Amino acid sequence: MDFEQVISAGVQVVEAAGAIIMVLGGALAFAVALPRVLRTATRTQAYVGLRRDLGRAILLGLEVLIVADIIRTILVEPTVASVLVLAVIVVIRVVLSFSLEVEMDGVWPWSRWRVDPVASVSADPPAH
Repeated sequence: MDFEQVISAGVQVVEAAGAIIMVLGGALAFAVALPRVLRTATRTQAYVGLRRDLGRAILLGLEVLIVADIIRTILVEPTVASVLVLAVIVVIRVVLSFSLEVEMDGVWPWSRWRVDPVASVSADPPAH
């Protein structure tokens, strides 16, 4: 096995991990939502929780897939065409990730501090 074959195999493992994260994360989101749907007290929140958990699984899977694309482009086929394809793929996935985050949070990322001021403050205060 040469270097390219090893890297290609590694990229395939990372891509598989991204897909598995999305599939298992989605299945887990539905498994968690099902008991909530069956209880009348939590039924109304079940949909919101399911959407949030599905969005998180998709976001994490997309981030892992971006890593695989970057590794493939940099190490396996570093041509101008492959870099342009990578740029398009990354832009599409970033837009998807951004829109999923807005969908899950219900607020633009730069406005998040208005909704939850505590979440936007760092846990560590600045040193003086």
